[in-house]
Amino acid sequence: MTTLGVVFRPQLPPERLRSVAKIADDSGLAELWLWEDCFCESGIASAAAALAWTERVTVGVGLLPVPLRNVAMTAMEAATLYRLFPDRVTLAVGHGVQRWMGQTGARVDSPVTLLREYLVALRALLRGERVTTNGRYVTLDDVALEWPPSYVPQILSGATGPHTLRLSGEAADGSVLDSINPPDGVRQAIKLIDEGRARGGRTDRHRIVVYLYAATGDGAQDRLRAMLAGRGENTDLGVAGDARAIAAAVRELADAGADTVVLVPTPDEPDIEGLVRLAAEEVQPLVVTTVSSSGVDHAASG
Repeated sequence: MTTLGVVFRPQLPPERLRSVAKIADDSGLAELWLWEDCFCESGIASAAAALAWTERVTVGVGLLPVPLRNVAMTAMEAATLYRLFPDRVTLAVGHGVQRWMGQTGARVDSPVTLLREYLVALRALLRGERVTTNGRYVTLDDVALEWPPSYVPQILSGATGPHTLRLSGEAADGSVLDSINPPDGVRQAIKLIDEGRARGGRTDRHRIVVYLYAATGDGAQDRLRAMLAGRGENTDLGVAGDARAIAAAVRELADAGADTVVLVPTPDEPDIEGLVRLAAEEVQPLVVTTVSSSGVDHAASG
């Protein structure tokens, strides 16, 4: 089953979040996603507010940059959200943008080593375990949460590049793939993730979340191409058009193995509330909720 989400970009003022979250909740959107981009808005603080303002929509944070965050603090914040809003929270962690990490003095020599240590410690803490570890980057001395989650949550990892994709398969419960991945890129990413899962002996379900650039309304194609060109990315990425065009692009990613497709508006999206309504009321009903046989097989084996 493939679910649909929309990103509230942190470049928007925080005071816009409430109206967007309420519209997502009221219109029936499955998931609202947030980013913790430096130096915009806190992912955890924004998620807590959005969850408090809503009743049913799942709120995802993709992703929390691990160099900026002590793993014990992330575990405490995550456990609080999981207990306050059971089954409505999805959290992903990742390397963060290395330039931003350098600006904060948090950049490390081996991001993959840090992420591995972080994922192992974070997942153990959220399982309610008492953790002592002395890694290259992550050090804990007899740490356990007083209020661990009442269930064992999934922790996702942002993943780009072969090493991180394999690590995500081995050490995380799901992977978040960025918007540079067309359907063939998603298939290749899943192969690398499955290599990591085999290496780690993982047989549980591994969730695949894929971002998709999306624009609609007047000037949609121009806005999308201008954004991609400005970032030096392939201008054929993403989708611009009406609900049917967006749904077709979502189905292609679902057929490639995506469990969740999250629409990413352009930075100059003139009507984020309208995009959320469109996604919920027009795109979501058009999305086929059964994935292809390759997607089902992947979900069943992991």
